[in-house]
Amino acid sequence: MARQVDYYFATYSPWSYLGQKLFNDIAVKHKLKVVYKPTPLGDLFAETGGLPLGKRHPARQAYRWMDLQRWREKRGVALNLRPKFWPVQSTLADRCIIALNQIHHDPNIFATLAFKAVWEKDLDIADEMMVSTLLMASGLNAGEIIARANSAETEATYQQNRLDAMAAGVFGAPSYVIEGEVFWGQDRLELLDEMLTSGRAAYQAL
Repeated sequence: MARQVDYYFATYSPWSYLGQKLFNDIAVKHKLKVVYKPTPLGDLFAETGGLPLGKRHPARQAYRWMDLQRWREKRGVALNLRPKFWPVQSTLADRCIIALNQIHHDPNIFATLAFKAVWEKDLDIADEMMVSTLLMASGLNAGEIIARANSAETEATYQQNRLDAMAAGVFGAPSYVIEGEVFWGQDRLELLDEMLTSGRAAYQAL
């Protein structure tokens, strides 16, 4: 039976974007079942003691800029450090991923295009027409998916993902959770790969 990883993220998160390709590669390599769980990060931060970027100490903000540059180079990803539309409200794009889950369609292509729209191409994923364009580029019926994304059912799932994240011990994005073990941050992906390669059981909090 395939091992399952719950993937908590948001399409506006640069760290989620930096890890997206490697995570996909790991998932294919180990034949993982990936459960995409887009999460309202602002609410999650507030409930778990985190701060939005603008409220962090200047030293923490400066370190973030340096670290983004280091990881951009290490991952070989074209990441614009100051995208035109950021901070951006990614709720619609994130809900579209939930809508794709509802129809059992792999969200990876659309999620990757949404990441690239923000972090490579200076596009506004808060705009419904832009999201529609990305859905069509993914070979999807944009009207159907957006209607699902705007439904009460999808909103309920979006909020449930936040509750699931807190219950799992997740407090930031991206986080990859397998059998109760949390890997927070794309810089933990190599550790996830090593865990899966070794076949070891998941570690649990003491």
